Amino acid sequence: MAPEPDIEDNGQMKVPFFELHSAPKRVGARAGVIHTDHGDILTPIFMPVGTAGTVKGVQRHELEDDIHAQIILGNTYHLYLRPGTDILRRAGGLHRFEGWTHPILTDSGGFQVFSLTDIRKMNEEGVRFSSHIDGRKLMFTPESVMDIQREIGADIMMAFDECCPGTADKAYAKSSMERTHRWLDRCIERFDSTDDIYGYRQHLFPIVQGCTYRDLRQEACKRLRDLDRDGYAIGGLAVGEPTEVMYDMIEVCNDILPEEKPRYLMGVGTPWNILEAIERGVDMFDCVMPTRNGRNGMIFTWQGVMNLRNKKWEDDFTELDPTGCSYVDHAYSRAYVRHLIHAQEMLGLEILSIHNLAFYLDLVTQAREHILRGDFSQWKATVMPQIMQRL
Repeated sequence: MAPEPDIEDNGQMKVPFFELHSAPKRVGARAGVIHTDHGDILTPIFMPVGTAGTVKGVQRHELEDDIHAQIILGNTYHLYLRPGTDILRRAGGLHRFEGWTHPILTDSGGFQVFSLTDIRKMNEEGVRFSSHIDGRKLMFTPESVMDIQREIGADIMMAFDECCPGTADKAYAKSSMERTHRWLDRCIERFDSTDDIYGYRQHLFPIVQGCTYRDLRQEACKRLRDLDRDGYAIGGLAVGEPTEVMYDMIEVCNDILPEEKPRYLMGVGTPWNILEAIERGVDMFDCVMPTRNGRNGMIFTWQGVMNLRNKKWEDDFTELDPTGCSYVDHAYSRAYVRHLIHAQEMLGLEILSIHNLAFYLDLVTQAREHILRGDFSQWKATVMPQIMQRL
């Protein structure tokens, strides 16, 4: 007898949070769709980072029309400090505050508070820290971080974790992972005992830690897998460890994490990092690199990486990426954008930020297309030497 369909209270068929459009794979490139109340997200996907309620230098219509962003990321730490949850709640949540009608993911703020090494103290209860803005003494606990993300109104929320340094010894890494798991239990209890504030569903992702130790990552993944949450994040990578170690840890995690749930690799990375991670079964990515590097004159293209500050582009009047998609007006030549950068004109930084973000979205869109065609590995082998070269 076939199982009875999953039905909502209103009598409608329940849509699963994540559906795979390609063959299910633990370790291997996948294409799917994440269903949220603010819209669908086609995976693999890159999420532009909007730390403080904005993607730096990029307007909302550019995110939608030029970059084709499906989801953006916000930061709990920064939004909690400014504008604060009182303002966000009175505005109706971050979506209404910034006018973004598509999905939003918030990280827990853990990475930010743990990076404040000189102005924070950690104990079992949580983390006490001083605001980098005005020095106020504040505290994050697993419970308060859940409450803050509820008030921000993110579609996807991250559990509060301890971000272990990539160079930590095994004893510290194990202790850190176990604290993360105890905090996770408290996050889940708080999340499950509270309601969505703004009338749409929010989803909680646990974060896998364990540094670069294979057995710790395996232990963490098995424990988190058994919790059966909507999705899973892989944290604590791209923090100084060799690239091949990062790739190995991704494989270790995805060999255990459930194949029917989305996997989010936090804070990664270069275009080639992303393609390698996609081939190992990752579905979601975020990184500040497209906008940060763009503001410093570096762009990613299908021909390779270019530093437009260099003199060699001074009289190059071709468009930024003539062999790929044109993400901004064709009238913007390399020479012109280089001039804007050296003249310290804001337009130059905006053009490169938009270009890089659009390139990243084009990269994952093409990856998805080739996954569905069944020739992702062959396509990746062709494009990797091109996009990695320095022009």
